Amino acid sequence: MRGVVILLWGMTFGALVVAVGGCTAPKNQEEARRDTAKVEEIIVEEDRPLILFFGNSLTAGYGLEEEQAFPALIQEKIDREGLVYRVVNGGLTGETTASGLNRLDWFLEEAPAVFVLELGGNDGLRGIPVEETRRNLKNILQKVKESYPETYILLAGMQIPPNMGQAYTSAFSGMYEEIAEEEGVGLIPFLLEGVAGDPELNLPDGIHPTAEGHEIVAATVWEYLRRVL
Repeated sequence: MRGVVILLWGMTFGALVVAVGGCTAPKNQEEARRDTAKVEEIIVEEDRPLILFFGNSLTAGYGLEEEQAFPALIQEKIDREGLVYRVVNGGLTGETTASGLNRLDWFLEEAPAVFVLELGGNDGLRGIPVEETRRNLKNILQKVKESYPETYILLAGMQIPPNMGQAYTSAFSGMYEEIAEEEGVGLIPFLLEGVAGDPELNLPDGIHPTAEGHEIVAATVWEYLRRVL
């Protein structure tokens, strides 16, 4: 997008409006003004510092419209307070820590001002060894820090049902605090605080929050994110 904007800006005014508005030149000065404003809006939007939410279906807003997912609700909070940040939802349903590590580079083409990592839940539900999940999470965090040392990082903690046994469940939930301390990043202790286990706040699968559940998740995330904006 940034490259396209630069290209358009370098054109003559008439060509710029043709590129933005369609195949015909503007009929009057008012149309030209509106089309120019659109380009300026794109430039302003692209220049806003980026907050990247990188996660799985919880971040993506599984079963809901994208604007109902908590990252979009965070954008609304940002806009209401007149802050200059823009949110990108990098959630992908089914994502594990291993697959997240593999696709991370694509999202790091632009420096995020804030990077919120929400992964590991699918690892836990699949019984992937905790040490493997730990290693992948640490590798993700280290790659972000190496690429952009100034980026503020928040790690979202997760818990899982006791299906895999108490030892596994405890090791899994305790992993996030240990990683945050070892890597020197911020921690949201439990992303689904006040939502997990409540059938009225989750879809029928009992795992993914409803729209109301996402509002609570957004409030939880905002409590930790707002401090650093």
